[in-house]
Amino acid sequence: METERTLNRLLVDFFKFIMEIEEKKLITEEFSDITYNDMHVIEAIGMKEPQKMSQIARIMAVTTGTLTKAVDSLEKKHYVKRQRSEQDKRVVNITLTDRGVHAYRHHERFHQDMIAFVLNDISTEESLVLRQALERLMEYFGRKYDL
Repeated sequence: METERTLNRLLVDFFKFIMEIEEKKLITEEFSDITYNDMHVIEAIGMKEPQKMSQIARIMAVTTGTLTKAVDSLEKKHYVKRQRSEQDKRVVNITLTDRGVHAYRHHERFHQDMIAFVLNDISTEESLVLRQALERLMEYFGRKYDL
């Protein structure tokens, strides 16, 4: 029972800690005009080809209505732009502007630094065990909550 309590505390504290750190490090003075959630919308849009609203909503596990509000805000702040599809005028594609790409890269650097820090102090064997444990947790939560 002690192991279960400790694991529960560690998991809850770990998720909370990562989210708090990420929010503090992502929303800097340079990006003070957007929210933590906005930064994740930018991440979901990514730097690939233009993304449909429905694709982004699926990635974020939100409705297109919820996403529309976030995209409206990001568009006003010049982080994203909308483009009508040439093939189907009903389809709206979203891409990052130069400012959005800059925010995306800021977020990406945060994650790269975090992983480099973690891997710096553990052995190759420990990193493999950590990876396998996290993959199993993701698989479990995905199955348990249909994600």
